[in-house]
Amino acid sequence: MERGEILAVYLLCWCCSVCVVTAIQRADMFPYGNLSGDASLEVGDDVTSPVLSLPKPLYFYNDPVSQLYVATNGIISTQELLMEKQYVDDGFPTDFPVVAPFLADIDTSDEKGQRGQIYYRVTEIPSVLNKVAQEVHRGFPDAKFTPTHAVVATWENVAAYEERTTGRSNKVNTFQAVIGYDETDSYVLFLYPQDGLNFFGTRPKESYNVEIELPARVGFSRGEIVYMFFNRKQGPHYSVTSDEQSVKNLYQVGNTGIPGVWLFHTGNRYSFDNIVPASTGGLLATPPGEYGISLDTTTPEYDEYPDNGFDHDNQEEEDDYPLTGGDPEFHPAPAGSDFSESPQPGSPDTPSSPSEDSARQVSYGSEDVPLTSEPRYSFEPAGRQYAPLNPQENVPAGGAQQPQEQQPQVPLEVVDVYPPHRNEPPLSPGGHVVSVDEDDVDFETGVIQYTTENKETCARFQQQCSQNAFCSDYATGFCCHCKPGFYGNGHHCLPEGAPQRVSGKMSGTLTVGSTPVDLNNIDLHAYIVVGDGRAYTAISEVPEPLGWALMPVAPIGELFGWLFALELPNSQAGFKITGAEFTRRAEVIFYPSNQRLSIIQTGRGLDEHNHLTVDTEVNGNVPFIPPGAEVTMDPFKETYQYYPSVVTSTSVREFSVVSAERGSESFSFQLKQNITYRDCRHDNRAAAVETLQITMERAFVVYVKEERILRYAITNKISPVGVEPVGPELVNPCYAGNHDCDTTAQCIPLEGQAFNCQCATGYRGDGRNCYDIDECAEGLGTCGAHSQCVNLPGSHRCQCQSGYEFGFDGRTCVDVDECSSSPCHINARCINGLGSFQCQCQLGFYGDGFYCFQQEGQTSRPKSQCEQHRDSLQSGVEHGGRPSLGAFIPQCDSDGRYRPLQCHGSTGHCWCVDRRGQERAGTRTPPGTAPTDCDRPERPKTPCEHHRDSIQTTSPEGYPIIGAYVPQCDANGQYSPLQCHGSIGHCWCVDSSGQERPGTRTLPGTTPKDCDKPDEPEHFKTQCEHHRDSIQTTSPEGHPGVGVYVPQCDASGQYTPLQCHGSSGYCWCVDKSGQEREGTRTFPGTPPKDCDKPDEPQRPKTQCEHHRDNILNSSPDGYPVVGVFVPQCDADGQYMSQQCHGSTGQCWCVDRRGQERAGTRTPAGVARVDCDRPVPVAPTQRPESVCERWRASLIEHYGGKPEPQQYVPQCEPDGQFSPVQCYGETTYCWCVDQDGREVPGTRSHDVVKPACLPSVAPPTVRPLPRPDVTPPTNTDVTLLYAQGQKIGALPLNGTRLDASRSKTLLTLHGSIVVGLSYDCKENQVYWTDLSARTINRASMESGAEPEILINTNLVSPEGLAVDVKRRLMFWVDSNPDVIETANLDGSGRRTLFDADLVNPRAIIVVSSTGTLYWTDWNREAPKIESSSVDGQNRRVVVSDGIGLPNALTYDSSSGQICWADAGTKRLECIFPDGSGRKVIHATLNYPFSMVYYRNHFYYTDWRRDGVIAVSKDSSQFTDEYLPDQRSHLYGIAIATSHCLSGSH
Repeated sequence: MERGEILAVYLLCWCCSVCVVTAIQRADMFPYGNLSGDASLEVGDDVTSPVLSLPKPLYFYNDPVSQLYVATNGIISTQELLMEKQYVDDGFPTDFPVVAPFLADIDTSDEKGQRGQIYYRVTEIPSVLNKVAQEVHRGFPDAKFTPTHAVVATWENVAAYEERTTGRSNKVNTFQAVIGYDETDSYVLFLYPQDGLNFFGTRPKESYNVEIELPARVGFSRGEIVYMFFNRKQGPHYSVTSDEQSVKNLYQVGNTGIPGVWLFHTGNRYSFDNIVPASTGGLLATPPGEYGISLDTTTPEYDEYPDNGFDHDNQEEEDDYPLTGGDPEFHPAPAGSDFSESPQPGSPDTPSSPSEDSARQVSYGSEDVPLTSEPRYSFEPAGRQYAPLNPQENVPAGGAQQPQEQQPQVPLEVVDVYPPHRNEPPLSPGGHVVSVDEDDVDFETGVIQYTTENKETCARFQQQCSQNAFCSDYATGFCCHCKPGFYGNGHHCLPEGAPQRVSGKMSGTLTVGSTPVDLNNIDLHAYIVVGDGRAYTAISEVPEPLGWALMPVAPIGELFGWLFALELPNSQAGFKITGAEFTRRAEVIFYPSNQRLSIIQTGRGLDEHNHLTVDTEVNGNVPFIPPGAEVTMDPFKETYQYYPSVVTSTSVREFSVVSAERGSESFSFQLKQNITYRDCRHDNRAAAVETLQITMERAFVVYVKEERILRYAITNKISPVGVEPVGPELVNPCYAGNHDCDTTAQCIPLEGQAFNCQCATGYRGDGRNCYDIDECAEGLGTCGAHSQCVNLPGSHRCQCQSGYEFGFDGRTCVDVDECSSSPCHINARCINGLGSFQCQCQLGFYGDGFYCFQQEGQTSRPKSQCEQHRDSLQSGVEHGGRPSLGAFIPQCDSDGRYRPLQCHGSTGHCWCVDRRGQERAGTRTPPGTAPTDCDRPERPKTPCEHHRDSIQTTSPEGYPIIGAYVPQCDANGQYSPLQCHGSIGHCWCVDSSGQERPGTRTLPGTTPKDCDKPDEPEHFKTQCEHHRDSIQTTSPEGHPGVGVYVPQCDASGQYTPLQCHGSSGYCWCVDKSGQEREGTRTFPGTPPKDCDKPDEPQRPKTQCEHHRDNILNSSPDGYPVVGVFVPQCDADGQYMSQQCHGSTGQCWCVDRRGQERAGTRTPAGVARVDCDRPVPVAPTQRPESVCERWRASLIEHYGGKPEPQQYVPQCEPDGQFSPVQCYGETTYCWCVDQDGREVPGTRSHDVVKPACLPSVAPPTVRPLPRPDVTPPTNTDVTLLYAQGQKIGALPLNGTRLDASRSKTLLTLHGSIVVGLSYDCKENQVYWTDLSARTINRASMESGAEPEILINTNLVSPEGLAVDVKRRLMFWVDSNPDVIETANLDGSGRRTLFDADLVNPRAIIVVSSTGTLYWTDWNREAPKIESSSVDGQNRRVVVSDGIGLPNALTYDSSSGQICWADAGTKRLECIFPDGSGRKVIHATLNYPFSMVYYRNHFYYTDWRRDGVIAVSKDSSQFTDEYLPDQRSHLYGIAIATSHCLSGSH
């Protein structure tokens, strides 16, 4: 046979078997109307039918129903309906049973009777029952169902309710609901004919003139269920639609193979959980007519034809509706073939455009019936029987049936499919255009290949993927996948290992008892440490009593715990499935009170900072909880079930409430939830149901009444079901969460207990200390033309320049067509250009295009835009009535137009502008250079011009930030060979690419290099030159940061004797090594010292001089940080009564100690206060602190954008200085006191920041409860730990930490408890208070109160030790650097050591030997020393190989001294004589304090903010305790019921 004949045969066969599905017509609906025996519902807005008694009961869910009611508003109910206002404007679920084909506010009332009719009946006519049976068998092939009765309800040409004051709409709807049932089962059909839906929702009656429309609700609700006689709970429900688009799609999509026909299994006599939809898809196509198959009948019947199968492996599930039809070989599948899941209109699993899977045209009806307002009346032949489908019909010879496994239905009580993607293309109303060519036919296999332009591919829709994802095409569509180093669902990807923040709003109405409380968009924030599964949630502005009542509702924060849970092997956290767009619906039922709470949380995507945005809506009732009560949540496990696009879970939680009024009470609640999201399974992933288990190990809830903040803290791990967590000694630290990786790092498990720390994507470091990579500064950004890069933690984003916006792909910046918004005058025409536009007056009109006028008959013309702009600036309208000095004033010509060349009178810059006054890119020239010829057409920018203009346009006024380096370009746009920095005076030569030529930089005031001369070989750099050049190359442009001191070297490269700071004006003398000679520094404007004169002896410094010189010498370079306040001292060294800040111009009065007198501060330019006269102070809010003022001043000085290496003070929320201060993002850090003064001996370049302690307690709100002791009960051994303003008690069970019995021993508001020690003889705890500067003690008896022992001459008391045998105590004070001792009652105080100490911290006493040991973490020379208790025999025990020896303890079993080092990360032990040194553990986190008990070390850790146990024998972590409230832990001590060996 010839090749062409073969092709013809294949095409003929294909035409005979391939057709396209069409929507049903009105004539295809079940017969209805008066002639069909229907009753008619009375016309009106809210009418319910008389009871419709059923001959036999039907089962709705598993309840027998004997009567039904049909209502105007598109529903059928099993009980008499309420007034419509109680349900018509509400969403699902309803409080009563309902079948809702189209629940909306429908109105049939009309004087002329032209607003539709509603018909209903119950029937046993065989033709109707046969139709029902046919459709049930089509959608549920395995169902054994023979209906005995059917209920038919039809809404014909009904209209929406409309206000009488508005014009009536002509939009009407027609739809039908059919309920078929037998003795055991019921099924419901919803039918929506083509052109039957013309409105898709209705306005609420009480919309208060707000133009809102509620989409119609389609689905089923069981209503409230009564249990335990009087109690009620919401029953299951099922939603078919979710938004307006899904309503619009009802007639275009079906789940039986026919568009517009929807089938559901709705009840069973014996067991029924929820509605089950049919699972065969259908999509609307253009009906060609000739392929329709009709039955010879006068009654509209369903056509007999074989169902089309669907290959679930090729199903498009993300954005394409699944289609009926054959496979690519065009072999129709057998009847009864099912989809793998049921489509839903508008859902991501239902397509929005036709797909290549369309195969055959099937006509639902047999006749072409015109659409009129009259029903098609017909009688139903009583004896007609329907011929069942033949499953073998129309299967080609040799074609075997391919049975398809029906996927399990989702057993949900709440189903709400995720709304479609916002960029989803509209549904195409037509079929596919399929082309078949000779080249498309494989003559060996007989398979016709075909193509379609409607298939969604990466080429067309890649913009739906994250910028950190790649797109892959598959046979049925495309999928997005996160790139390596990122995780998510491909649409949203986050850097692996990085912590995640969540922000959003919370709203709703909750009733506490009988008191309703409204929440109006209050803030909700969450922070998740992804590396160990900790999620912290804070909700602000929560009023009483709701704040107390919401404490048990931890499920609000549990969503974030599931999204970012710590993953155990073979599991994945929720975000990898859902991405950032999802809907979570949860229902909480409290027992035994039976209050019900609804929670809806909607993921809105990632914001501009890459933070997840989640909005929360809560409604319902919550139990009353007494104010001041504590709520404890028990740990639990919960199983999550995973289905395509849906995750569900059900669990019961236990919690206890402890209050003064009621004591301890136990309660519980049941949680049911589902999470819907977009899913993509084009990559043929298995569709099997998967289950994973969430283990919540810890949950902490607290309501802070004074701040009205509700906090949840939970720790979650996710694993396969049945995986039981084991002890930490058997689990890799990555899975246990007790690793020491940075919070911005990922823990990589290795063999056994080994692991690696890898900085998260977008961060750099060793994994234990990671720093953000500025992709923008390092040129790693992915931004294209006309966009600028904005750095984010761990990532970056691109934003379009002015005049541009993101195009369809969401990534490319395209020109904004400003002319589309008609910005010009009505008598002007708009001309769009790249990044801008022009307005030109039409012929015969004059003006600037924004205002045009006719010249004739006018004596004076109106002001143009340029003139208005100019005059507003000159008159000072924009600056409070006076012109702003130095402001740019635009120049206008005689016609009022902007002059093409504009110049700034103050700065000397000139540039060209367009007719609107907008600067033309690349035309700006610096002072002293020839301006651009503005009449010359623009040429493309050169790299130099791009570089220059990117800096020149960094401010709104179009000129660079003051002090920024602006490259100079020649007339041709090339880099000028000689470049100079206008602010600092440095000059250097560059090559053609603008790169500095080494060795050509010259200092201010010196002759620049001849850049035409070839480079000369450099001589060996001196120390001064190295110092100078290291500062000069700190920025990419090759110049020092603004305001940074640059040392001056002479011609031979040596330090010049006199050094001056160019920005601050300070000068001082230096020695040969560049070190400042003490006493030689002079202030700006004063004569510098003669550096050739020998130094003169000086009198002792006063407090003011010490203060001043500490700041002046706070930098190793010998000058104060730019913008820092330097106190002024008089001739006698005393504080001058009036102090002024040289940078900000503010002045204030001080007392003799230099402390500011409240109310005396005046801003710059305002008359100063007379400091000899007291000033009354009015009560105001907290004034700006010194730290905050200093910070703002420096940021302003840096032009709003400090460089990473520049110093900006770090302040606490209460305005105090943060204890650790660093130069920007560098590791150059030091400790400061409460006044911001550096603590000597703490500065270092180590990657581990110094262990600085705060000196000011966080503010509290009075009144405060009386502090008294609440000891743990029935414990023999308890660890006591200090955590800020409290002392916690953590009992030991053997050597394991018993977290379940942990409690707060003593609350000390306003304190900072650091050092702890315990007296086992008197059962008393001793502690140092860094904030109050006291030493205290309290009995461990219940109700005991604290006792102050010492409260004078203490500055920074830290470590504390009690000698039980000699009844003495010892402590270190790290500010005066002393070690002191006193009796246990505070008497007999004396100093043991006050020399050769820099940063003493830990101290212990071995009573049995009478020996003291202490640590000194001096960053220059750390050491551990010892002496006798009377201060004799002082010696160094160890000084080599240590860094930050914070923690110290005594191993009584071996007689060794052991320490934990936050610098080296090691736990080591050594004998007192310096021998036998041994490393116990080499990878600690950040230890602070430590004790030893029964072969275990217990230490407090600043990285984990908890207590960690290490086995001495195995050298492994064995346990961990993380307090619920996260903050640093300080001292730790061990309290026992009897004194331990070695302590007495």
